[in-house]
Amino acid sequence: MKWGQKFTADYVNILYSMVRRNLSGPLRFVCLTDDPTNIRPEVECHPCPELPIQNANKNLGWRKLTLWKDKLDGMEGHWLFLDLDVVIVDSIDDFFSWKPKADFVVMENATQAGQGIGNTSAFRFKVGSHPYLYDQIIESSDEMMARYPNSQTYVSREIKDIDWWQDDWCRLFKVHCVPKMPSRWWKEPSIPPKSKIIAFPGVPNPPEARDGKWPAKWYKRVYKYIKPTSWIDQYWKDDG
Repeated sequence: MKWGQKFTADYVNILYSMVRRNLSGPLRFVCLTDDPTNIRPEVECHPCPELPIQNANKNLGWRKLTLWKDKLDGMEGHWLFLDLDVVIVDSIDDFFSWKPKADFVVMENATQAGQGIGNTSAFRFKVGSHPYLYDQIIESSDEMMARYPNSQTYVSREIKDIDWWQDDWCRLFKVHCVPKMPSRWWKEPSIPPKSKIIAFPGVPNPPEARDGKWPAKWYKRVYKYIKPTSWIDQYWKDDG
């Protein structure tokens, strides 16, 4: 999904390239977007659905909840959703064959380990399988958004069935790749063994991490520090 100004078309094109390199067999790649300008022709673009509510958060991450509508334009069956700012470092074939009948499979949010919260940077879902998630947010948006800090917590707590990827398949850059203090001052972030997808929620995003930039207030820069991450260029690239 791409809406607003946060991500450029380059992110879509790079994600397509990473998926194509790391997936065997045919590929149908869909981007739900409000601006298809400069997106490569192999990507199938559809309008990005909106949340028909008045809450000020409707165009933040909560907009992902439109994926749980009973119908999506031109889409049926099971789909793998990936945030635009992930980096794919190995084959993702297993994400399609793992628990093939499950309606919702997600990576655990490592910053809340053991709490049953999924990180929706990478998840597989079946279109139309849990429309109540969408209906409920439309009917009670203020209540739900006050109760839950973000959309992934809402989904994790309200969905009737949830399954998980193997832990080592999906990793968070800041949690699993960045060395602990103080060694992050001299050691470059690394790729954990068996990783397939590295997620970059918040900051830094992949190009910032590549360049050794971690945007933060000045008094946090002692520990919010990373060396330039050279391996990102190897994976996060558009084959054109």
